[in-house]
Amino acid sequence: MQTLKKLSDRLFYLPPYQKTDRPILAAIVGDKQTLLIDAGNSSNHAKYFKEQLASYHLTGDILALTHWHWDHVFGLREMDVPSVANSMTYNKVKELQKLSWEDKELDGRVEAGIEIPFCADAIKLELGSMREVIIPDPTIIFDKQIKLNIGGVTCIIEHVGGDHSPDSNLIYIAEEKTLFLGDCLYANMYAEKWHYTIEKMYKLLEKIEGYDAEIFFLSHHPAPLTKDEFTSFVSLLKTSAELTNKHKGKIEAIVEEMSSLFDRDVTEDDLEIIEYFVNGFA
Repeated sequence: MQTLKKLSDRLFYLPPYQKTDRPILAAIVGDKQTLLIDAGNSSNHAKYFKEQLASYHLTGDILALTHWHWDHVFGLREMDVPSVANSMTYNKVKELQKLSWEDKELDGRVEAGIEIPFCADAIKLELGSMREVIIPDPTIIFDKQIKLNIGGVTCIIEHVGGDHSPDSNLIYIAEEKTLFLGDCLYANMYAEKWHYTIEKMYKLLEKIEGYDAEIFFLSHHPAPLTKDEFTSFVSLLKTSAELTNKHKGKIEAIVEEMSSLFDRDVTEDDLEIIEYFVNGFA
């Protein structure tokens, strides 16, 4: 079982759990309030996070959602604090509230191409046979950006979009030089082929690089990335995008030139990124 990690007196996080698609959850501790980041993928996930926080004598006061996907919002009722979301996330949550998560309906949405098989399997595993999912409305709704002062700590929540989910927010903690990116740098999974698009990636990276950060959280990475690690990841994304455009989506040529540029063999992780760009190339 994952345990809460303390990076500083202001910053705590619970690592992800891949088997049931639990994302990173985090707490930013201000002098007056504690901001929670994401609600978790179930009541049990949210409850466990709250128990872990309690071991440090911490409780949440307000919560920011990175985007609408099930694994980030299903624990919202258990969190039981006011929540912040952009208007796109709010509208998607309203759609989720109408759905049933029982096998028949869930499997039907998979067959119709509305739900992802991987997500359906994770939902069944995480929630078990008792699947009463109640997602309350987000409380505070914004469009482009909102800034929270929680006491000695400034939290900027900005709607940045991206391929993974158009409603994606990033959350920047200025005093900690920490950037929470949610899933915004992951591929679009709600598509016939998982993919990145070059234009959206460039726009997203430009927004991200406008923040002075030293620590970077991606919600399904096992731990935060350092500045150097994140710079390497961004280099891979940019190089893959550039070579996909240059070689018109021809994967063999992209792999050959990337290997030459990086002066090493292309790894399986590299190839996955390349394939996402090729899948989205038009």
